[in-house]
Amino acid sequence: MTQPDTSATQPTLAPVDRYAVSSELIQSAPTTFLGQFRHLGPGFILSAAIVGSGELIATTALGAKAGFVAFWVILVSCFVKVALQLEFGKNAIYSGLPTMQSLNRLPGLRLGRGHWTIWLWLSLQGLKVLQVGGIVGGVALVLNMAFPAISTSIWAILAAASAGLLIYGGHYGWVEKGSLVMILLFTGTILLSVFLLQRTEFAISGSELAEGFTFSLPPATVGVALAAFGITGVGGDEIMYYTYWCIEKGYAAYTGPYEDTDAWTNRARGWIRVMTLDAICSMVVYTTVTAAFYLLGASLLHEGGAIPEGYAMVESLSRLFTVTLGPGAKVVFMIGAFFVLYSTLFTATASWSRIFADAFGQLGWLNFSDPVVRKKTLATLSWAFPALWCVLFLFIKLPVLMILLGGIATSVLLLVVVWAALQFRYRELPKNLKPKVIYDIWLWSSIIAILGVSLYGVWQVTVGQ
Repeated sequence: MTQPDTSATQPTLAPVDRYAVSSELIQSAPTTFLGQFRHLGPGFILSAAIVGSGELIATTALGAKAGFVAFWVILVSCFVKVALQLEFGKNAIYSGLPTMQSLNRLPGLRLGRGHWTIWLWLSLQGLKVLQVGGIVGGVALVLNMAFPAISTSIWAILAAASAGLLIYGGHYGWVEKGSLVMILLFTGTILLSVFLLQRTEFAISGSELAEGFTFSLPPATVGVALAAFGITGVGGDEIMYYTYWCIEKGYAAYTGPYEDTDAWTNRARGWIRVMTLDAICSMVVYTTVTAAFYLLGASLLHEGGAIPEGYAMVESLSRLFTVTLGPGAKVVFMIGAFFVLYSTLFTATASWSRIFADAFGQLGWLNFSDPVVRKKTLATLSWAFPALWCVLFLFIKLPVLMILLGGIATSVLLLVVVWAALQFRYRELPKNLKPKVIYDIWLWSSIIAILGVSLYGVWQVTVGQ
């Protein structure tokens, strides 16, 4: 007997809105390593965002200038800043709020409906727009090196359009999977490049590597080392983006609304442990790739005299690989270079659409809490930002300068992140989630290091050195 078709009468379940924390999705965090590992994801997106032009160009150039002696600075830099990222992640888990909403609840000067930190962030985005425009140009230049028959301008348009197309749907799962694929590709190819390097006259010896762990700095390399600290590891932008991915992954929704109970405390601590593992795994990935680029610069270019500037670095390294190992090695390096840059463009499109939509909501320009409005806004911004970045590159066509100007804004944003992290730790954090002393030492080490580098940068500019 044929069963009646009742599909038309079945209610359609609306997708779960993880920005609206309720008691419906509450679940305890896994306690085993394997169980926790299955809930990782935000760190994949963060790693794809972090490893970009700074690692590909600036870190390689620093290795070329300083040699192996400053290698330990790279490793320390990547480790120490994670504490700030954890503080933002924790705040998202126990409050259920992403960055802009959390900032808007902090004490201090307000202009209209927005906290001063939101307005300062917004005022810096003019330089940040230039920076990502430089990334679009970088993707185009690398593709033009590989396929010179197509102009750089056409490649820039195709790169920007593809980023908008991939992110347009706005689904977290797709962003996470896309980031993971690109991480695997650029990590694999860059590590393969280092492995191939060991078959050449530029092979890294044990004594050279040991030099990088002497924890000493000749006076002539101090400036280079501080610059390395400033550009490597997680930055202010990525820390601010991280909360959106933690929320969309479900860490806050699984914890549930705040309750002064042992059950809530145990859930919160459990998901904070998962988030911490996620952040540490992310750190391992971007530290490994950053270290690989540094070693490439130190081994291939340190003794070579003139050091290429900007994206000429990519062409110089690929040419060296061709000379020493043949065209096949060049292909490997160019694939890695492409995915390093494109992963930043991909994740920037997803991240910018979310943080700007949230900021606009806090300023009263739209209702971010409405899932329909939020989805439409994310879709619109996912097309608008790549188009804007592309237009800026096509008109300015100075990708390295564009990235350096954006770096100025990044330095200021780190200071905002430091201030907010202190507010989260000492004003917002529930007493039942108070961390151990070792964590506070880690956090303050991060803050002191960042402030020290910032003050050094200001001093360099002031004295004109």
